[in-house]
Amino acid sequence: MAIHTQFPSSPYEPLKPEHRWFPADEALRDSSYEKLIPPLVHKIRSEVKAWRDNQYEGATDTSKALLAWWFETEHIIPKANGILEPFRYYFAQREAVETIIYLYEVAQVKDKYDLIRYDASGAVSTGMFDEEWLRLIIKMATGSGKTKVMSLIIAWCFFHKQYEPDSLLSTNFLVIAPNIIVLDRLRADFDGMKIFFNDPILPDNGYEGQNWQDDFQLTLHIQDNVSIVRKTGNFFLTNIHRIYTGNEVEPGFDDDNLEDYFLGTRPVGKTNDSKVDLGMIVREIDELVVINDEAHHVHDSRLAWFKSIQDIHNRLKQKDHFLSLQIDVTATPKHTNGSIFVQTVSDYPLVEAITQNVVKHPVLPDAASRAKLSERTSSKFTERYADYIALGVEEWRKAYAEYEKLGKKTVLFIMTDDTKNGDDVGLYLKNSYPEFADAGAVLVIHTNKNGEISESDAKKSKEELDILRKAANEIDSWESPVKVIVSVLMLKEGWDVRNVTAIVGLRAYAAKSNILPEQTLGRGLRRIFPGSDSTEYLSIVGTDAFMDFVESIQNEGVTLERKPMGEGSGPKAPIIIEIDDENKKKDLDKLDIEIPVLTPRIYREYKNLDELNPALFGNTKVPYTLFLEEEQRAIVFRDIATHEIKHTTYLDTISVTDYRSVIGYFT
Repeated sequence: MAIHTQFPSSPYEPLKPEHRWFPADEALRDSSYEKLIPPLVHKIRSEVKAWRDNQYEGATDTSKALLAWWFETEHIIPKANGILEPFRYYFAQREAVETIIYLYEVAQVKDKYDLIRYDASGAVSTGMFDEEWLRLIIKMATGSGKTKVMSLIIAWCFFHKQYEPDSLLSTNFLVIAPNIIVLDRLRADFDGMKIFFNDPILPDNGYEGQNWQDDFQLTLHIQDNVSIVRKTGNFFLTNIHRIYTGNEVEPGFDDDNLEDYFLGTRPVGKTNDSKVDLGMIVREIDELVVINDEAHHVHDSRLAWFKSIQDIHNRLKQKDHFLSLQIDVTATPKHTNGSIFVQTVSDYPLVEAITQNVVKHPVLPDAASRAKLSERTSSKFTERYADYIALGVEEWRKAYAEYEKLGKKTVLFIMTDDTKNGDDVGLYLKNSYPEFADAGAVLVIHTNKNGEISESDAKKSKEELDILRKAANEIDSWESPVKVIVSVLMLKEGWDVRNVTAIVGLRAYAAKSNILPEQTLGRGLRRIFPGSDSTEYLSIVGTDAFMDFVESIQNEGVTLERKPMGEGSGPKAPIIIEIDDENKKKDLDKLDIEIPVLTPRIYREYKNLDELNPALFGNTKVPYTLFLEEEQRAIVFRDIATHEIKHTTYLDTISVTDYRSVIGYFT
């Protein structure tokens, strides 16, 4: 599963379809490549490349102008420090945008029946598509710039509708986030429409005969902060809870949990105190493009998220319209059973992003080093995992000292198994390490069983959510005192701080948690210095069960063969090879293979055992090598992709034993 030898290291260089990563040995590339990646991606990649090489033949003038401006024109933009620097989009971002434009405009894909034409696996059927409208999914690794892709697609849809007479797209957009933390991240880019002007998205007025910047008129509505809603030019940015109708999902007998089916739905706390019904407002719009961020949440047609979009589409149909387009972006478009979303049309996997230095390189202790870490016998959580915590802190210390010279702080992320142990780790860090003794240096986050943050209006939840929102927005800056985050489970999407340099996992993931390895690593993958050529690293430390879980990311995309078992299935005995006596056309004498009788070169002799003298064997004694204590605690970290040794840490474990554990051990 290695990267192709001709795969480019630069994220700006075009990627040839035949050089892309796939989850199998290189020897299977010619025979099985298209069957081991998302089923629609291979054919689409090839057609998009040919279309690009042919100067976007068949595209409208609007699309050609925008593609040339974005990807073929040199751009110089000011950085945060005021210095002017060249700006380019990653090729993965370009390919994602090209794919959407090609499928919609050139290939004229309208629905699932058109998409099935691109199936390279032979396993896709219409029953795998739950929606009746056009839904296209972009799979991009965490930290590779999904928000920029969203902004480009929004601009393309707007100008296509504005300038192309027969366009069926829209200048109304509904951008949906799964929670308030993700919403805040999106708000930072879209508030005031700043991303469209800070990035070279809008061509200069007069470019190709159009007044792009003057004509780009969008009114932003964030959550319940709704301005005047006109028929066109509306940008709704909200979390999913604001567009629920309240009764999307009826409990059924097939549900995993039948309590609601037999007992009725339980009362739940409000998710917001809004007086504005945004759900009804967007349902009154005559045309709409929907964009879902972190769209792996939309994995089931029974979910309220899917039902809400379906209801919007049905409302449009009542007015002889339809949902113009749904674009989903996520790093992990997978169902709970591990299968990929069949609507995936563009794929930039994590292994490619790591290879091209778009994200940090995860590094793990090698096997010999992991053997040096011991889980102690103690009923106290912090004593049991003291080695792992100490190693994580040491990794953080080294990174902190280096990045401090560059004007950046670093953050340590520790994951525990429940609230009580999370609080225990937080208190232990404050009392055991001087760096974390200051007020606010340790932030303990309590999440629900799915690794998500409650957004109910209960006083405690609301206060904690406000703290987390503030921390998520400020943690990378020196103004924030937070140096270490302790979370119950690993936070899912939204907590996309850049300065995490070490992750410590003190629990294993249960299969039912539906958390993927990339979601775990994703909390630390974003680069501290995006766009830089230098390599940044993310140290991963944890229990054996946690490390096995993280290492399973190397198998991303592998589909195991499954066969029926039990009554009615085929035999599971070994294959028997026997002579075909019934075939009269075969001359068995001619087919006979003579087996020669062999004599041994070496054989046992027992007659003269008394003459053997062990003292004459010539075996020399080898003295034991004595290792110093610091050598016994040397922890070697290797790159998760290349297995190269990156650095070595000498672990100096702080004694954490107290009188309670000693008494407990002997009693």
